Amino acid sequence: MAEDLNDPLDDETWELRLYVAGQTPKSVTAVANLRKYCEQHLKGRYKLEVIDLLVNPQLAEGDQILAIPTLVRKVPEPIRKIIGDLSNEEKVLVGLDVRPVISK
Repeated sequence: MAEDLNDPLDDETWELRLYVAGQTPKSVTAVANLRKYCEQHLKGRYKLEVIDLLVNPQLAEGDQILAIPTLVRKVPEPIRKIIGDLSNEEKVLVGLDVRPVISK
């Protein structure tokens, strides 16, 4: 009987929320960086929701957002948060616990 060595995180759809405040340089940079990382490392396996707190400030309370931009990984659990413009790719990937995709 063959052992299944696939990581369950490989098949799961990642749910990410990025909280921003308008189109500030930090917010724009965070969105661009996150989209790039997701396409490189989670292509086809993620849902990204960008929440502008200038439009919907009440949404900050649910995820206890204290600073912006803040990225929240909702799924897979546990929930993780990263604050800042997400310019350091290595720190973002480690913070999200994203593992490199291994070609089969």
